This record gives sequence, C-alpha cells and structure tokens, in this order.
Amino acid sequence: MEESINGDLSIQNREKLLNQLMDEYGQSLLHLAYSYVGRREIAEDLTQEIFVKCYQKLDQYQKRSSLKSWIWRIAINHCKDYLRSWHHKHIVFSEEEVRHIPSAEKEVENQVIQKDEDQELVKAVFHLPDKYREVIYLYYFEELSIKEISGLIDVNQNTIKTRLKRAKELLKISLEG
Repeated sequence: MEESINGDLSIQNREKLLNQLMDEYGQSLLHLAYSYVGRREIAEDLTQEIFVKCYQKLDQYQKRSSLKSWIWRIAINHCKDYLRSWHHKHIVFSEEEVRHIPSAEKEVENQVIQKDEDQELVKAVFHLPDKYREVIYLYYFEELSIKEISGLIDVNQNTIKTRLKRAKELLKISLEG
C-alpha cells in the first residue's frame, strides 16, 4: 500500500487509498480512541476525524516511518488533543448501565464471571493516568514493541519500560484493593 503513495495523488487515488486504510486500520484505531476516551460513541467520532485528517495530509506522508506508524501518530495526537479540549473537559459523562445475563448453565455463569473480571480490568486501566494507560493499551492490546511505542509517542524506550512497570503496579493495587 505504501508504494502507491506519491506526492501527487489524484482525488480518486486518495479515496481508494483512504478506503484501504479504513479497512486495514479502522478497527484498531477505534480501539485506540476508545482506550483514551472510554466511550464508544466518542471513539467512533474521533476515528472518523482521524481518517479525515489522514485524507487531508496524505500528500505530507514522507515515508520516514511505516504508514501504520504515521497513522497511529496522527491518531494518538488527535486523541490527546481531544482530551485537552474544552468539549471533553466540560461534558458530564453518565455511567452506563450494567447488563445482567441470566446464568442458566455453568458455562454461561463462567462467561459472566470472565466478563465481569474483564470489565474490572478495563475499568482499572481507564482509571490509570493517561501516560500509563496509553502504554498499557499499545503494549498489551495492540501488541506493539517497546521500540514501536517509543517511536509512536516520542518517548525514550527506558521511560516506556518504567511506565509499563508502574502501570502494572498501579493495576495490581487497584484490582487487589
């Protein structure tokens, strides 16, 4: 896909490339945005905005990094900008209702228990400060290496390692507590 990017893309080629990017990275960018904001509706809006930015800046892609890294950097910066925005700071979020699943069988009961544990973990991750939450998400959920994370968020690799260690400690305290 990266070979098809040159400095002078026609509108048709831009749209074709954008569709390819959306197919390839849409779901993971949605998850990334969700990891920052914790609300699906807002994450969906942010993901759309990220792709609009990518479309507008396609001619600025200089192939110094992979296309995926370039898109992820745009996404991370866009999510951080949103978190600093007036809109985010002045919106009151309501708690979502917890769905109850009837436990007729042991398997269903185990699924409910697992889902509850997963929700506790996700909730604990969302209560981490941004700098810890983003490294946990990128490392464990997106399975990026420490080197890749360092390049994406422009932070030293040793700092990433320290943040991962500290985030795990905070999660352990939160989940045991």
